[in-house]
Formats: sequence, structure tokens, C-alpha cells
Amino acid sequence: MNENSTNELLGRMEERRSQMSKGQKRLADYVSKNYDKAVFLTAAKLGEVVGVSESTVVRFATQLGYKGYPGFQKALEELVRNKLNSIQRMEVTYGRISQSEIIEAVLHSDIEKIKLTLEAIDQKAFDLAIDTLLNAKRVYVIGIRSCAPLASFLSFYLNLVCENVTLVNTNSSSEIFEQLIRINEEDVIVGISFPRYSMRTLKALEFASNRKAKVITLTDSVHSPMNLYSSCNLIARSDMASIVDSLVAPLSVINALVVALCMKKQREVVTTLETLEKIWGEYQVYSNDELNQVNTMD
Repeated sequence: MNENSTNELLGRMEERRSQMSKGQKRLADYVSKNYDKAVFLTAAKLGEVVGVSESTVVRFATQLGYKGYPGFQKALEELVRNKLNSIQRMEVTYGRISQSEIIEAVLHSDIEKIKLTLEAIDQKAFDLAIDTLLNAKRVYVIGIRSCAPLASFLSFYLNLVCENVTLVNTNSSSEIFEQLIRINEEDVIVGISFPRYSMRTLKALEFASNRKAKVITLTDSVHSPMNLYSSCNLIARSDMASIVDSLVAPLSVINALVVALCMKKQREVVTTLETLEKIWGEYQVYSNDELNQVNTMD
């Protein structure tokens, strides 16, 4: 596939090239070859580097269909993120802000991902996931690398609601299949994967699907390869712009799943928690491990 056809910005520049002035063509050529440098430049600086006026740069951006230079620069950032490694992506995203602005930038980015997830959430898929989990004989949860904490969190709380929950140990492919050997049509597997997608997770979902188990996925897009074998897709926006994968929105979706399941099985959950409290008290589980607030002035 031609590179230009896979990227919106490059495609727009190619499409509108015949209507461009000489100066705009020079801008298009420079951006196509040096997008990793252009992304750091202001409109004035880009004009200076290419040898055109700042107003030519702004007109170039609007002619491409963007809301001025900021819109063009955002599209440029998307292009760069898709083409650079994680260290370079982090420099692009946060390279223009000071250290004191980082926490604000990161938190605002996470808030934005939750908003986008909320706007696009498929309520039918969410309801189907709840029903599927409630009706399953056994529930398996798998998530690898940065998704492992999400899988661990989900399985911990599913254990309060469902009778037979397995967090699949993912150290090796052979281990994964050994743990899934008894999976069948009465069971469900929840696969969690975000870019870079995990081949081990995908193979586990394929294995489960071939054995007629229900497959629920939590991933970032309807185009995710994880959805190849799923009967129910939950989509949450992730941000791979920095060296740290932002999985705040996926965690929010998991929280919603757990709350919905608990509401459906309130009586069982209360009974489970009461039993656990008795066990914790009897075996002094928290007696040496739980801090109570103390008055340091005493």
C-alpha cells in the first residue's frame, strides 16, 4: 500500500498539489521529507526554513482543510507518532513543554481519552459483555506486558462476582495453552491488548474461539487485530504518545464492568465480602499490614 494513502496529511498534500502555488509546493516537499523536524517548528520558523512568508504557511494549512496552523500541526504530530519509535514520540509530544507543565499536559491528555471513550462507547457491546460474564461457567482473563496490570485488576474483582476466574499466566506461549486446555463453549475469555498488540494474546483468543468459547476483547479500535475472534468488542482510547502507555480509559471501562456486575449480583457480592471479612479477622490477614490514621502530634 502506498504510504500516502495510509496517512491523512500526506494524502491531502498529494491530492491538492495541483492547486498549490510554488511556495506551497516547496512547503509540501519539505514536510513530506522532514516531518520529524517540521513538527517542532512554528509557522514563522517553518516559513523561514522553506523560504516563504508566515502567511503562506498559514494559507497552506487552511488550503489543506485544517483550522489554521494549529490544526495542521496536530495532523503533523499524528503522522510523526505513527512513524517514530517510543522515545522519539515522547520527544514530539512533550518536547515543546517545560517540566512544570508535564503533569497538566499528561492529566489533560488522560481526561481527553476518557471523554473520547465515553462518546464512542457501544452500550450494546457493554451489556452483552455483562450477560456473557454472568452466564459463563469459567472466566479466563489475559493481558500481556503493559496490559498485565489491567488483567490482574479485572480478575481480582471478577473473583468477587464469579465462581471460577483464572488470570492466565503469560510467561510463555506453552504455559498459556496449558492453562486454556479445558476451555469450552460454556466459558468466556477476556483479552486485553493495546498497541503494540500482543501476538500471544491473539493466539490465546484464537485458541479459545476454536473451542467455541465466548471471546470478549478490550482494545483501542474496531480495526484492532484482537477483534478477529471476539463476539463482543469493548473499545477504549489509549495514548501511545509517550514512553509510558496511557491506559487510564481502559481501566475506567474495567471499573464500569465490575460495578455493573456487582449491581447484577448484589446479594452474592455482599455474602462474599462478609465471608472474606470473617476470614481476614480469623486469620489476622490485615492485622500486621494495615495502617490506621494516627495523630502524629501525640
